[in-house]
Amino acid sequence: MNTPPSPVTTPDANARPAWTGRVDGQGAAHRRWHSAVNADDATTPGTAVIGFRSDEGVRRNGGRRGAADGPGEIRRALASKALDAGIVVHDMGDVTVVAEDLEDGHDRLAAAVSSLVRAGHLPLVLGGGHETAYGSYQGLAAGGALDGRRLGILNLDAHFDLREATRATSGTPFRQIADLEADRGAPFTYAVVGISEPSNTTALFDTANALNVRYRTDEECQERHLPEVLDFVARFVESVDVLYLTIDLDVLPAASAPGVSAPAAVGVPPTVIVEICKAIAADPKLTLADIVELNPAYDIDHRTAGLAARLAHTLTVGAHRARGRATAPTGTATAPVG
Repeated sequence: MNTPPSPVTTPDANARPAWTGRVDGQGAAHRRWHSAVNADDATTPGTAVIGFRSDEGVRRNGGRRGAADGPGEIRRALASKALDAGIVVHDMGDVTVVAEDLEDGHDRLAAAVSSLVRAGHLPLVLGGGHETAYGSYQGLAAGGALDGRRLGILNLDAHFDLREATRATSGTPFRQIADLEADRGAPFTYAVVGISEPSNTTALFDTANALNVRYRTDEECQERHLPEVLDFVARFVESVDVLYLTIDLDVLPAASAPGVSAPAAVGVPPTVIVEICKAIAADPKLTLADIVELNPAYDIDHRTAGLAARLAHTLTVGAHRARGRATAPTGTATAPVG
């Protein structure tokens, strides 16, 4: 188990979670996530994990609660995965939504993400319901990464999450983001891979079309369609300057990912999702990622947690290999978040 570097304290800072796991021996050849997390100075750029312990947005959206326990389960599934020497991974702790105050949670998540972006890290946010995305985006915008540049949001999801509501839910984040992008005079550049036609109303398709959202359905994203899917992703990435990847685990088939609020009857195969993550991680435009909607209460044999961990691992390793050794940071890393 690693002792984290001494952080700058903040009033609501909690200790970073402890990481433990399998130990086969000492040295780089036996390196795993649990021995790598927080082993480097906190200012060394790398992948920075943040948990967003929230299912308030799911509750407001009428879904199955339990996603607040997702970050801890993903960490446990990650802990014993092998990790190449030289890959820097930090755990900045959790933002926990207290009672029903999702808006305060969004503000605190945004502050943490903003600090990490400025410091040159790749924030990897572990949700939490998909309401996580609104706080993630706000942090990216506040971190200066969008100044004069076009943001692209790629969502791997069975749902558009473009609903209109009087307050934020797990079904509204990208409609909220569309409004904020309009406020900054930027086009809303949003694509979704894995849309389930029966799970999205005509009104949602109309909204998506009105906002020029690009999408492929789950039926168009099976393994036989992998070349077309990767071409769709590549063309989207080429059209933007900064990339935010958000993964809702309900994009996966229910047999592979039962532990979500809304299990998918068809879904996109894990192999396709992994290949998309490899392609995205290899592009230096990737600036922020989150993985959301793990509900451990409904998981079976830790299948969903295991897949979430595999995706987090794929993004972390791919980003490191694509970028090589990180350059000096431009800011100061945030303290553990609370």
